[in-house]
Amino acid sequence: MIKTWTFFIILLLFPAFIFSQQQSNRLISKKDSLMPGMSTSIPFTLENNSAESKTYDISVATSSPSINPILAKGEFQMAPYETSVYLVPLRVGAETGQGTYSVTLNITDRNGISFAKSSKITVSGNSSLLVTALNTPEFVRAGETIRASFLLKNNGNITEKLVLGSKNAIVDNESSLVLAPNESTIITIHKVTSPELAQNEFQNLNLSVRSKNNPKENQDVYASTQVISVKPTENDIYHRLPVAVSLSFIGMQNLGVYNDGFQGEIYGKGTLDKDNKNQIEFRAVTHNPVALNTFTQYEEYFVNYKRDIFFLHLGDKTYSSSYLTEFARYGRGAEIRYDFNKVSFGGFYNHPRFFRDIKDEFNMYSTFKIRKESEISVGYLYKTPGKEEVRYGDVKLDSDAHLPYAKGKFKVSKNINLSGELAYSTTQKTDGTAYLFQADAVFKKLNGSLMYMRASPDFAGYFTNTNTFNGNIYYTITKKISVFANYMQDAKNFQRDTLLLAAPYRKYFQYGVQYRYLPSGFVIFNNGYQAYKDRLEPKQFDYYERYFKVSINQQIGVFQINLDGQLGKTDNYLTGFRGNSSFYSANLSFQKFRTSFNIFGSYAISSRYQLKNQKNLYYGARIFSRFSDKTSLSIFYQNNYMPEEYFKDRNLFELLFHQQLFPGNELDLSGRYSLQRGEIGNKDFIFSMRYTWRPNVPVQKTAEYTSLSGNISNLGIKKTEGIKLMLGSYLSITDKDGNYMFKNVIPGSYFLEIDRSTTEINDIPTQTFPAALSLINKENTFNFGLTTASNVQGHVKFLETGEKDQPGFGQLTAGKDKKKRESIIVEATNNDQTYRKICFIGEDFDFTYLRPGDWTVKVYRNGLDKRYKISTDRFQFTLQPAEIKKLSINVVKQQIEIKYQQESLKVGYNDIKKKK
Repeated sequence: MIKTWTFFIILLLFPAFIFSQQQSNRLISKKDSLMPGMSTSIPFTLENNSAESKTYDISVATSSPSINPILAKGEFQMAPYETSVYLVPLRVGAETGQGTYSVTLNITDRNGISFAKSSKITVSGNSSLLVTALNTPEFVRAGETIRASFLLKNNGNITEKLVLGSKNAIVDNESSLVLAPNESTIITIHKVTSPELAQNEFQNLNLSVRSKNNPKENQDVYASTQVISVKPTENDIYHRLPVAVSLSFIGMQNLGVYNDGFQGEIYGKGTLDKDNKNQIEFRAVTHNPVALNTFTQYEEYFVNYKRDIFFLHLGDKTYSSSYLTEFARYGRGAEIRYDFNKVSFGGFYNHPRFFRDIKDEFNMYSTFKIRKESEISVGYLYKTPGKEEVRYGDVKLDSDAHLPYAKGKFKVSKNINLSGELAYSTTQKTDGTAYLFQADAVFKKLNGSLMYMRASPDFAGYFTNTNTFNGNIYYTITKKISVFANYMQDAKNFQRDTLLLAAPYRKYFQYGVQYRYLPSGFVIFNNGYQAYKDRLEPKQFDYYERYFKVSINQQIGVFQINLDGQLGKTDNYLTGFRGNSSFYSANLSFQKFRTSFNIFGSYAISSRYQLKNQKNLYYGARIFSRFSDKTSLSIFYQNNYMPEEYFKDRNLFELLFHQQLFPGNELDLSGRYSLQRGEIGNKDFIFSMRYTWRPNVPVQKTAEYTSLSGNISNLGIKKTEGIKLMLGSYLSITDKDGNYMFKNVIPGSYFLEIDRSTTEINDIPTQTFPAALSLINKENTFNFGLTTASNVQGHVKFLETGEKDQPGFGQLTAGKDKKKRESIIVEATNNDQTYRKICFIGEDFDFTYLRPGDWTVKVYRNGLDKRYKISTDRFQFTLQPAEIKKLSINVVKQQIEIKYQQESLKVGYNDIKKKK
């Protein structure tokens, strides 16, 4: 049997649906993954199993009012035994939610027989957020609050869970919200500006919107506002040099003897010209009325000057030639240096103040730059011995000493640096040498350094008859585990100033592992040995100790906790016995109420000192509170210190109070009990009252004063007399004719403002205010007028002109919740001002206090449904003073025009057997 298949193509042609926003005009024959706002066609297979032709009346229904059949009713003819495909064109509305819907074809033949066919379609989820800046003030005065508003709308068809935040402002809304499809809300943020702002500046307010479900929809929007300074401080016709002048009254109970007196100081640092080329620094501190210690200043006078390639220093300073020859020698003298492109030359003369073995020393050197971070220096140091028979070290100069030296640093690669020094000394009786080598390496997981120094027994430099080696290495195995090792050996026989005591001789080696068990906590395991030897006589300690140590550091909320435990075996060379040494310490710190707290304590059972199993308890606390930017208080207490810390002044109790009386004037009060360097049990009391004045001394005149004058013309208002104008920190009031003047104004950029409390409520200037002015001429003029403000009033109206059986606008916006109602954005602009408002359909809107002149009102869809258009989206007009302009914005539902072929092409087949 031969079957004959005949195929027909049914094509329905829909040219273009006219919406106010662009969309595709194609009918896409698909039933899955449909997107909101698109059109498609759903095929239904129809069969005529009878021997006669049939004519069917067809109607289409959907399970959602937002899914509309483009042809809701129709007529269809079929030949006998024919099978055909009937295409149902649909439009999926933009507001259609994600989900599965049904399309039903109701079919009735002319004999009254009815039946129905259904098909399922799936609408996909569409995530689309709109964040638009609405209103932001163009200007605010320093100290005022910037408030900005943004429109946040869900133009998608799925419910969005959003998180709001800002990097530099405070969000007034809840930090998280849920936005249904087509729902919108207004987000406001604010930021308080500082009244102490020194100059006008732009400040950007940020709003970040984060979608929990759709990270691709995350958005950051910015709004910019210019902040006008009310206390400008940097504008000045003089270039000034910062100077601090202070007077202190100091009293001290020292070893039972009380002394007090005044000490004055003047210090300045800055440049002498506006181009910052002539740099200067100076200090003068008068005689210290009490015994010299860490907490009071010693007498000092110096000045240094630098310009381009030239540097000069006169007076007191810690002079240094090189690490081996003269590392740090405080004295009074002079230093000079010239820095050329790749070569530097310099030298100094120094008369030491706290080391009598040396009377004078002279140094000169030159430095050659090889590359950006590599250089070589060669120099010569000459020392003359002191005449007094004073011995501060193991070696005293027997005659003048000559010390040539060479040093260099080299960047071998991106990760490795090398440096070193070689020096030679000669006197009438001896010769000596010294050398130093140092290397540093920094890699991604490995970093380390090592240093070796050696000085011969007859070397006459800063070090004599000593060698030392220091090294450390740190390796990161994983993100949580790291290993390390450290070795240190102090140098012996160095010629330190008598102003300071040398720290105990130390030699130690330790290695360990660090494990970070949490991002906020880690533990360290150490093992090693250490040797400490007292440099003073009689000695308080001399021991060798092997130990194991565990340290825990943990952050818990606002609390930082540090715990240490150490167990060791000690060989006490001072007393000749061996014993155990255990140390346990804890430290707790936190900040609250603008105050930092630190509490610490330790307990020791050791064999390091005079007694075996000697018990010591150390504890203390420090509290620092900043009550305001002008007032602070610090309190410290510690009951005692370990003997190894004898080389420094040690506070037992300290009270510090600072108060800024008014700008540039400060008062400091302090009092403390302390152990001075080298003391064991004799406590001394020191107190000080210090007053400081910080003037900015004018050193160069950079500009001449300017003036600003003008007239405010009366353009139909009551009066222009008595209007208060503000220009930065300057004030002026108009006379009876509206004239004003600002005298002795520092040149610069300003904003001219009007105090609105001195004008009528509807008075408005003819130019934008605040008005930006650049005052650079000696005399400047700025005229403007005052007139009466105008208003724009309007109404947004909905006009339905389409088919009555299609859902209307009112159906889509049913409910009292404005967030779910359709809205548009109306914008009013002139040449330099812009105002925006969200307007709901069927409601009034207005723009008040507008300057008379040419204005343009634009209407934006704001995600308005694509089935609706705005009849007129642009209005241009000229506002007259005191005019109220009325506008009507019409939102129209578009009619759908359908065109199709006069005859349809059919797809079907005839069954030959049945015809027989």
